[in-house]
Amino acid sequence: MSPHSKGQNRPSAVTLIRSSALSDSAEYAYAATAPADARLIFLAGSCPLNLDGTTAGVGDYAAQAAKCVENMTIALREAGAEITDVISTRVLVASTRQADLVAAWEVVREAFGEHDVPSTLLGVTVLGYDDQLVEIEAVAAVVDPAPLD
Repeated sequence: MSPHSKGQNRPSAVTLIRSSALSDSAEYAYAATAPADARLIFLAGSCPLNLDGTTAGVGDYAAQAAKCVENMTIALREAGAEITDVISTRVLVASTRQADLVAAWEVVREAFGEHDVPSTLLGVTVLGYDDQLVEIEAVAAVVDPAPLD
């Protein structure tokens, strides 16, 4: 367990910003901020890999998105954060079909619930692992508690 894993039931340092001057049809906040004393956590792209290195959900965009979210959540926890500490995401989907992008996005959007962070959804040509269809990049921000003396 990470030394930063303690104190998880703290409020998020992330503030989501909405704008009445922009369309409300987007399913995410348009911007987010974190205080100056926040520790930023840059996650590697979360891939739909099982522990043994095989690709989960071969051929299934939604299943791969769910595995990416699961792996991202584990990486966040190891860094002393949780999903409500994420400040932005980028969802990469290997497809030229909007329906495939939407299938992956719906899983990601549901996982974040009310914490609808600024996000970018992209269709890409190919991703790095065999049979990989989805990858999620994320940045998180946490304010660590002051050390006890």
